[in-house]
Amino acid sequence: MDIQSLKLFKQLAENLHFGKTSQACHINPSALTRTVQRLEDELGEKLFVRDNRSVTLTPPGKLFKEYAEETIARYNELRNKISTDGILRGEISLYSSVTAVYSILPSILEGFRELYPQVHINLQTGDAAMALNKLERGDVDVTIAAMPDQIPGHLAFKKITETPLVFITPTRFPEIISKFDSGDINWQKTPFVMAEKGLSRKRVDSWFAQKDIQPYIYAKVAGNEAIIAFVSLGCGIGVVPKLVLEKSPLKDQISTIDVMPQLRPFSVGICVVQKKISNPIIKAFWDNAECRLLVSKT
Repeated sequence: MDIQSLKLFKQLAENLHFGKTSQACHINPSALTRTVQRLEDELGEKLFVRDNRSVTLTPPGKLFKEYAEETIARYNELRNKISTDGILRGEISLYSSVTAVYSILPSILEGFRELYPQVHINLQTGDAAMALNKLERGDVDVTIAAMPDQIPGHLAFKKITETPLVFITPTRFPEIISKFDSGDINWQKTPFVMAEKGLSRKRVDSWFAQKDIQPYIYAKVAGNEAIIAFVSLGCGIGVVPKLVLEKSPLKDQISTIDVMPQLRPFSVGICVVQKKISNPIIKAFWDNAECRLLVSKT
Protein backbone atom coordinates (compact mmCIF):
# COMPACT_ATOMS: atom_id res chain seq x y z
CA MET A 1 0.00 0.00 0.00
CA ASP A 2 1.87 3.06 -1.28
CA ILE A 3 1.13 6.79 -1.10
CA GLN A 4 0.26 7.01 -4.81
CA SER A 5 -2.40 4.32 -4.41
CA LEU A 6 -3.85 6.23 -1.47
CA LYS A 7 -3.98 9.41 -3.57
CA LEU A 8 -5.80 7.60 -6.37
CA PHE A 9 -8.26 6.11 -3.90
CA LYS A 10 -8.86 9.50 -2.27
CA GLN A 11 -9.59 11.11 -5.64
CA LEU A 12 -11.99 8.32 -6.58
CA ALA A 13 -13.69 8.50 -3.19
CA GLU A 14 -14.35 12.19 -3.79
CA ASN A 15 -15.42 11.96 -7.46
CA LEU A 16 -17.20 8.61 -7.23
CA HIS A 17 -16.58 8.27 -10.95
CA PHE A 18 -13.90 6.02 -12.48
CA GLY A 19 -13.77 7.89 -15.79
CA LYS A 20 -13.42 11.35 -14.27
CA THR A 21 -10.85 10.12 -11.75
CA SER A 22 -8.68 8.39 -14.35
CA GLN A 23 -8.77 11.52 -16.49
CA ALA A 24 -7.97 13.84 -13.57
CA CYS A 25 -5.12 11.62 -12.40
CA HIS A 26 -3.79 10.90 -15.91
CA ILE A 27 -4.08 7.16 -15.49
CA ASN A 28 -5.62 4.43 -17.62
CA PRO A 29 -9.09 3.38 -16.31
CA SER A 30 -7.99 -0.27 -16.16
CA ALA A 31 -4.94 0.72 -14.09
CA LEU A 32 -7.21 2.63 -11.69
CA THR A 33 -9.44 -0.44 -11.38
CA ARG A 34 -6.42 -2.63 -10.64
CA THR A 35 -5.25 -0.19 -7.96
CA VAL A 36 -8.64 -0.35 -6.23
CA GLN A 37 -8.72 -4.14 -6.48
CA ARG A 38 -5.22 -4.36 -4.99
CA LEU A 39 -6.26 -2.15 -2.04
CA GLU A 40 -9.38 -4.24 -1.50
CA ASP A 41 -7.31 -7.44 -1.58
CA GLU A 42 -4.87 -6.04 1.00
CA LEU A 43 -7.69 -4.92 3.29
CA GLY A 44 -9.92 -7.91 2.71
CA GLU A 45 -12.92 -5.62 2.26
CA LYS A 46 -14.87 -4.07 -0.59
CA LEU A 47 -14.28 -0.31 -0.72
CA PHE A 48 -16.77 0.59 -3.47
CA VAL A 49 -20.11 -0.64 -4.72
CA ARG A 50 -20.14 -0.18 -8.49
CA ASP A 51 -22.97 -0.69 -11.00
CA ASN A 52 -23.79 0.65 -14.45
CA ARG A 53 -25.11 3.93 -13.07
CA SER A 54 -23.25 4.84 -9.92
CA VAL A 55 -20.26 4.33 -7.64
CA THR A 56 -20.67 4.52 -3.86
CA LEU A 57 -18.39 3.97 -0.88
CA THR A 58 -19.03 1.00 1.36
CA PRO A 59 -18.84 1.48 5.16
CA PRO A 60 -15.23 0.14 5.14
CA GLY A 61 -14.59 2.46 2.19
CA LYS A 62 -15.71 5.49 4.22
CA LEU A 63 -13.37 4.53 7.04
CA PHE A 64 -10.50 3.96 4.62
CA LYS A 65 -11.15 7.38 3.06
CA GLU A 66 -10.50 8.97 6.47
CA TYR A 67 -7.33 6.92 6.82
CA ALA A 68 -6.15 7.89 3.33
CA GLU A 69 -6.75 11.60 3.96
CA GLU A 70 -4.87 11.52 7.28
CA THR A 71 -2.00 9.48 5.85
CA ILE A 72 -1.56 11.75 2.81
CA ALA A 73 -1.65 14.85 5.00
CA ARG A 74 0.94 13.39 7.40
CA TYR A 75 3.12 12.27 4.48
CA ASN A 76 3.12 15.78 3.01
CA GLU A 77 3.86 17.24 6.43
CA LEU A 78 6.76 14.82 6.89
CA ARG A 79 8.20 15.66 3.48
CA ASN A 80 8.18 19.34 4.31
CA LYS A 81 9.75 18.78 7.74
CA ILE A 82 12.63 16.69 6.45
CA SER A 83 13.20 18.81 3.36
CA THR A 84 16.65 20.36 3.43
CA ASP A 85 15.96 23.02 0.79
CA GLY A 86 13.07 24.69 2.63
CA ILE A 87 10.73 24.33 -0.37
CA LEU A 88 7.09 23.56 0.42
CA ARG A 89 5.82 20.50 -1.49
CA GLY A 90 2.57 18.60 -1.68
CA GLU A 91 -0.94 19.43 -2.78
CA ILE A 92 -3.96 21.42 -1.70
CA SER A 93 -7.56 20.90 -2.82
CA LEU A 94 -9.97 23.82 -3.33
CA TYR A 95 -13.71 24.01 -3.98
CA SER A 96 -15.32 27.08 -5.49
CA SER A 97 -18.16 28.26 -7.66
CA VAL A 98 -17.30 29.17 -11.25
CA THR A 99 -18.00 32.83 -10.44
CA ALA A 100 -15.46 32.79 -7.61
CA VAL A 101 -12.89 31.24 -9.96
CA TYR A 102 -13.25 34.31 -12.20
CA SER A 103 -13.62 37.02 -9.58
CA ILE A 104 -11.92 35.97 -6.33
CA LEU A 105 -9.34 33.23 -6.82
CA PRO A 106 -7.03 34.68 -9.50
CA SER A 107 -5.15 37.16 -7.31
CA ILE A 108 -4.90 34.66 -4.44
CA LEU A 109 -3.72 31.78 -6.61
CA GLU A 110 -1.26 33.96 -8.49
CA GLY A 111 0.50 34.96 -5.28
CA PHE A 112 0.42 31.43 -3.92
CA ARG A 113 1.88 29.95 -7.09
CA GLU A 114 4.69 32.49 -7.09
CA LEU A 115 5.65 31.60 -3.52
CA TYR A 116 5.04 27.84 -3.62
CA PRO A 117 5.48 26.51 -7.18
CA GLN A 118 6.00 22.93 -5.93
CA VAL A 119 2.52 22.74 -4.36
CA HIS A 120 -0.02 21.17 -6.70
CA ILE A 121 -3.46 22.86 -6.66
CA ASN A 122 -6.47 20.62 -7.17
CA LEU A 123 -9.45 22.87 -8.00
CA GLN A 124 -13.05 21.64 -8.06
CA THR A 125 -15.96 23.82 -9.15
CA GLY A 126 -19.68 23.48 -8.53
CA ASP A 127 -22.70 24.80 -6.71
CA ALA A 128 -21.68 27.32 -4.05
CA ALA A 129 -24.32 25.85 -1.72
CA MET A 130 -22.24 22.65 -1.50
CA ALA A 131 -19.03 24.37 -0.41
CA LEU A 132 -19.29 23.88 3.35
CA ASN A 133 -20.58 20.32 2.97
CA LYS A 134 -17.55 19.50 0.83
CA LEU A 135 -15.26 21.00 3.45
CA GLU A 136 -16.84 19.23 6.43
CA ARG A 137 -16.83 15.87 4.65
CA GLY A 138 -13.11 16.25 4.09
CA ASP A 139 -13.44 16.24 0.31
CA VAL A 140 -11.37 19.44 0.04
CA ASP A 141 -8.96 21.47 2.17
CA VAL A 142 -10.23 24.97 1.39
CA THR A 143 -13.48 26.41 0.04
CA ILE A 144 -14.63 29.79 -1.21
CA ALA A 145 -18.02 30.11 0.48
CA ALA A 146 -20.67 32.46 1.77
CA MET A 147 -20.34 32.87 5.52
CA PRO A 148 -23.28 31.20 7.31
CA ASP A 149 -25.34 33.11 9.86
CA GLN A 150 -23.68 31.06 12.61
CA ILE A 151 -20.11 29.94 11.92
CA PRO A 152 -19.49 26.47 13.43
CA GLY A 153 -16.72 26.55 16.01
CA HIS A 154 -14.62 24.00 14.14
CA LEU A 155 -14.42 26.18 11.02
CA ALA A 156 -12.27 29.24 10.35
CA PHE A 157 -13.51 31.92 7.95
CA LYS A 158 -11.63 34.81 6.35
CA LYS A 159 -13.87 37.41 4.69
CA ILE A 160 -12.83 38.51 1.19
CA THR A 161 -15.77 40.53 -0.05
CA GLU A 162 -19.45 41.28 0.46
CA THR A 163 -22.16 41.16 -2.19
CA PRO A 164 -25.87 42.00 -2.05
CA LEU A 165 -28.55 39.40 -2.76
CA VAL A 166 -30.76 40.78 -5.53
CA PHE A 167 -34.15 39.86 -6.99
CA ILE A 168 -33.87 39.39 -10.76
CA THR A 169 -36.39 39.34 -13.62
CA PRO A 170 -36.12 38.67 -17.38
CA THR A 171 -35.91 41.83 -19.47
CA ARG A 172 -37.67 40.18 -22.44
CA PHE A 173 -40.64 38.82 -20.49
CA PRO A 174 -41.97 41.59 -18.20
CA GLU A 175 -45.44 40.02 -18.36
CA ILE A 176 -44.41 37.18 -16.03
CA ILE A 177 -44.73 39.57 -13.08
CA SER A 178 -48.28 39.68 -11.74
CA LYS A 179 -49.16 42.79 -9.75
CA PHE A 180 -51.93 44.00 -7.48
CA ASP A 181 -53.76 47.26 -8.27
CA SER A 182 -51.44 48.91 -5.76
CA GLY A 183 -48.45 48.01 -7.96
CA ASP A 184 -47.03 45.48 -5.48
CA ILE A 185 -45.97 42.09 -6.84
CA ASN A 186 -48.48 39.29 -6.36
CA TRP A 187 -46.05 36.56 -5.31
CA GLN A 188 -48.74 33.90 -5.30
CA LYS A 189 -49.25 34.36 -9.05
CA THR A 190 -45.73 35.36 -10.10
CA PRO A 191 -43.53 32.29 -10.75
CA PHE A 192 -40.38 32.06 -8.66
CA VAL A 193 -37.19 30.10 -9.39
CA MET A 194 -35.83 28.91 -6.06
CA ALA A 195 -32.43 27.57 -5.05
CA GLU A 196 -32.59 23.94 -3.94
CA LYS A 197 -30.49 24.56 -0.85
CA GLY A 198 -27.90 26.83 0.69
CA LEU A 199 -27.73 30.17 2.44
CA SER A 200 -29.61 32.13 -0.24
CA ARG A 201 -32.47 29.61 -0.01
CA LYS A 202 -32.64 30.11 3.75
CA ARG A 203 -32.71 33.89 3.40
CA VAL A 204 -35.38 33.81 0.69
CA ASP A 205 -37.51 31.44 2.77
CA SER A 206 -37.11 33.77 5.76
CA TRP A 207 -38.03 36.81 3.62
CA PHE A 208 -41.28 35.24 2.41
CA ALA A 209 -42.11 33.97 5.92
CA GLN A 210 -41.55 37.46 7.33
CA LYS A 211 -44.09 38.82 4.84
CA ASP A 212 -46.43 35.84 5.45
CA ILE A 213 -46.35 34.94 1.75
CA GLN A 214 -46.61 31.49 0.19
CA PRO A 215 -44.84 32.04 -3.15
CA TYR A 216 -45.63 30.29 -6.42
CA ILE A 217 -42.54 28.10 -6.91
CA TYR A 218 -41.98 27.37 -10.59
CA ALA A 219 -38.75 25.39 -10.15
CA LYS A 220 -36.05 24.50 -7.64
CA VAL A 221 -32.57 24.40 -9.19
CA ALA A 222 -28.97 23.91 -8.09
CA GLY A 223 -26.56 26.81 -8.58
CA ASN A 224 -26.91 30.54 -9.09
CA GLU A 225 -25.96 30.20 -12.75
CA ALA A 226 -28.95 27.90 -13.27
CA ILE A 227 -31.26 30.42 -11.59
CA ILE A 228 -30.05 33.17 -13.94
CA ALA A 229 -30.55 30.89 -16.95
CA PHE A 230 -34.11 30.00 -15.93
CA VAL A 231 -34.98 33.64 -15.26
CA SER A 232 -33.52 34.82 -18.58
CA LEU A 233 -35.84 32.35 -20.35
CA GLY A 234 -38.88 33.91 -18.70
CA CYS A 235 -39.52 31.10 -16.25
CA GLY A 236 -39.89 33.45 -13.28
CA ILE A 237 -38.21 35.74 -10.78
CA GLY A 238 -35.16 34.62 -8.82
CA VAL A 239 -32.62 35.69 -6.23
CA VAL A 240 -28.84 35.57 -6.76
CA PRO A 241 -25.74 37.30 -5.38
CA LYS A 242 -25.02 40.47 -7.36
CA LEU A 243 -21.42 39.31 -7.84
CA VAL A 244 -22.68 36.26 -9.75
CA LEU A 245 -25.02 38.34 -11.90
CA GLU A 246 -22.23 40.77 -12.83
CA LYS A 247 -20.06 37.89 -14.09
CA SER A 248 -22.86 36.09 -15.94
CA PRO A 249 -22.87 36.01 -19.76
CA LEU A 250 -26.66 36.43 -19.49
CA LYS A 251 -26.55 39.65 -17.46
CA ASP A 252 -27.84 41.75 -20.39
CA GLN A 253 -31.01 39.66 -20.37
CA ILE A 254 -31.65 40.31 -16.69
CA SER A 255 -33.03 43.24 -14.69
CA THR A 256 -33.04 43.72 -10.94
CA ILE A 257 -36.00 44.89 -8.89
CA ASP A 258 -36.08 46.63 -5.53
CA VAL A 259 -37.87 44.85 -2.72
CA MET A 260 -38.41 45.74 0.91
CA PRO A 261 -37.02 44.73 3.24
CA GLN A 262 -33.77 44.04 1.41
CA LEU A 263 -32.20 40.63 1.84
CA ARG A 264 -29.08 40.39 3.99
CA PRO A 265 -25.95 40.49 1.79
CA PHE A 266 -23.49 37.64 1.48
CA SER A 267 -20.09 37.78 3.13
CA VAL A 268 -17.87 35.66 0.88
CA GLY A 269 -14.52 34.32 1.93
CA ILE A 270 -12.08 31.47 2.44
CA CYS A 271 -13.11 28.71 4.79
CA VAL A 272 -11.06 25.87 6.30
CA VAL A 273 -11.40 23.38 9.11
CA GLN A 274 -9.81 25.04 12.15
CA LYS A 275 -7.59 22.11 13.14
CA LYS A 276 -6.16 21.84 9.62
CA ILE A 277 -4.59 25.29 9.69
CA SER A 278 -1.58 23.67 11.36
CA ASN A 279 -0.94 21.84 8.08
CA PRO A 280 1.98 23.78 6.50
CA ILE A 281 0.42 23.92 3.04
CA ILE A 282 -3.02 25.02 4.24
CA LYS A 283 -1.42 27.57 6.57
CA ALA A 284 0.67 28.92 3.68
CA PHE A 285 -2.47 29.32 1.56
CA TRP A 286 -4.34 30.95 4.46
CA ASP A 287 -1.50 33.39 5.21
CA ASN A 288 -1.00 34.22 1.54
CA ALA A 289 -4.71 35.02 1.15
CA GLU A 290 -4.53 37.28 4.21
CA CYS A 291 -1.55 39.15 2.76
CA ARG A 292 -3.35 39.60 -0.56
CA LEU A 293 -6.38 40.99 1.21
CA LEU A 294 -4.26 43.47 3.16
CA VAL A 295 -2.55 44.62 -0.05
CA SER A 296 -5.88 45.06 -1.85
CA LYS A 297 -7.19 47.27 0.96
CA THR A 298 -4.22 49.65 0.89
